[in-house]
Amino acid sequence: MALRTLDLFCRVVDNYGDAGVAWRLARQLADEHALQVRLWLDRPDVLGKMEPRLNPAVPQQQIDGVEILRWQEDFPETEPGDAVIEAFGCPLPQRFLDAMARRRPTPVWINLEYLSAETWVEGCHGLPSPHPRLPLTQYFFYPGFTARTGGLLRERDLTAKREAVQRDPQAFWRSLKLAAPQESTLVVSLFCYPDATLLSLFETWAQGERPILALTPGGENNPAWRNAGIRDPWRQGKLEVQPLPFLSQEQYDRLLWACDLNFVRGEDSFVRAQWAARPFVWHIYRQADRAHLVKLEAFLRRYTQALPPSAALALVRFHEAWNESASPAATWPALAGELEVLRRHAAAWERQLRSLAGLASQLVIFITGKI
Repeated sequence: MALRTLDLFCRVVDNYGDAGVAWRLARQLADEHALQVRLWLDRPDVLGKMEPRLNPAVPQQQIDGVEILRWQEDFPETEPGDAVIEAFGCPLPQRFLDAMARRRPTPVWINLEYLSAETWVEGCHGLPSPHPRLPLTQYFFYPGFTARTGGLLRERDLTAKREAVQRDPQAFWRSLKLAAPQESTLVVSLFCYPDATLLSLFETWAQGERPILALTPGGENNPAWRNAGIRDPWRQGKLEVQPLPFLSQEQYDRLLWACDLNFVRGEDSFVRAQWAARPFVWHIYRQADRAHLVKLEAFLRRYTQALPPSAALALVRFHEAWNESASPAATWPALAGELEVLRRHAAAWERQLRSLAGLASQLVIFITGKI
């Protein structure tokens, strides 16, 4: 039996990250693997900010070959597809679970977990988990950074598109109605959670020696801006902060490609920053009991293995300060001094990741083997 139809469920927890990952995966499965994909989403309004063609008020619509449906509490009677993916462990509607149990053959059921660089992920990837009551088995599927995990989302034409923009970013700057930055200017994209110490970061940059242009998607509607008391484009000393409108996923990718340094948050932009082959700073999603810091440490340990000690230390200390909402004044100068080293390392890291099979392809192979 061939894999033809797939249901993908996503409940939005970390706003843009959850919806962003689900939307990228759904589109890639439809486009590159010719699957009929239904994306069930409880917050279409969040996806609407990244996908301007989506009308959040419409409960059912189709974009890029993906059927997008509002996931409502009163879930309708629905015939499940050949495979069912619950993104990030979101519990499926009971009515849909019962329909899965009745279907013959039963769908291949995947729990697509959050991305982690922790070592235990390799041992759990692909493990089965029988349902306690229904004749269904769920399989854990872990994205990751090694060949023993599910890999990362990467479209087949991603590298070619990125290299074209990085060779000649002029068209991109024109699309934002911005003049191309001077070569001496450090161009930074800045996407962060509301607890980021933005004002302190801006003041540190303003007092530095190098001109910095910081581009902030979401601009003044970003809660981090409001918490910092910033209302207008910010110019002081060596720093210019330029708010941008909220960007589509394609535009955001191009922003990452065109910048020298990217501040990202959550999971979706974190992965896209690595495909940009540029230095980045990750603002990780906060979890109870500070569990997020364990995940951050695990990634930084893996990411910095091939870095010279001074560059590794600078990157780790800045990440620690940024994720603890501490002032970056003490840790920024060291990071700034290592940017060229970090740029070469980011390119090498991207090539290493590109040598691994992508997440969508691995999912299709895994599911096909279970049908």
